[in-house]
Amino acid sequence: MGLFDKKYCDICGDKIGLLGNRKLEDGNLCKNCAKKLSPWFSERRHSTLAEIKEQLAYRAENQKKVDGFKTTRSFGRGTLVCLDEDGKQFLVAKTDDISTENPDVLDYSQVTGCDLDIEENRTEETHTDKEGKSVSYNPPRYRYSYDFYMVIRVNHPYFDEMRFKLNTSSVEIEKTLPRNAPAHVVGALNSTAANQDYREYEQMGKEIKEALTAVRETVREDSAAANAPKVAVTCPLCGATTIPDEFGRCEYCGGSVKG
Repeated sequence: MGLFDKKYCDICGDKIGLLGNRKLEDGNLCKNCAKKLSPWFSERRHSTLAEIKEQLAYRAENQKKVDGFKTTRSFGRGTLVCLDEDGKQFLVAKTDDISTENPDVLDYSQVTGCDLDIEENRTEETHTDKEGKSVSYNPPRYRYSYDFYMVIRVNHPYFDEMRFKLNTSSVEIEKTLPRNAPAHVVGALNSTAANQDYREYEQMGKEIKEALTAVRETVREDSAAANAPKVAVTCPLCGATTIPDEFGRCEYCGGSVKG
């Protein structure tokens, strides 16, 4: 086949326009079908047609989970981390219309770790001298910009990490370095903690980390309790030796063994 021969999507059968092809290991994918894949999935080029079909089937089932998702708590601004505490599930949404977006719905138990990654970039500020040259200030001045990324590590068949930015624009802070001062003095004299936006995004990241860490531990404790050996007790109501059910009731009289 020639370079400019017509190509068709191996999923939906539609003709693929110029620059619209998304190559697979053994086929072609149109951009519309590619949009249906998980936004956290990055192995499309190394996936077979069969694997893509499997993921699209998963995504269709995920849509049903989204439709039944009930947000009880949320964190963030542009990108939201939403918890369904009754269903013990969470999702990361980039828009308010989750039904259209179809964000991946994960169980609490799939969380393996969570961290806040703060990226710092430094640029020295200069001014123009009388000769028109760009020169450093005395003492030197630097502009620092900060971006705040949430990294949620998960146990999932199509991705193992959800990384997204908390801030919509970089937080910029100007710092002046006293001449001949050691670098650590900059932090002491020009603390980022004094910047309101910096503090807000840092706190936001800590809240998300604490929330997801807490729900993961709760699920693990519940699982451990459910798998613990059942112990026979004497029912205070009927006197029978019984193994209580999941609600702590006697298997013979139905009364609470706790009295």
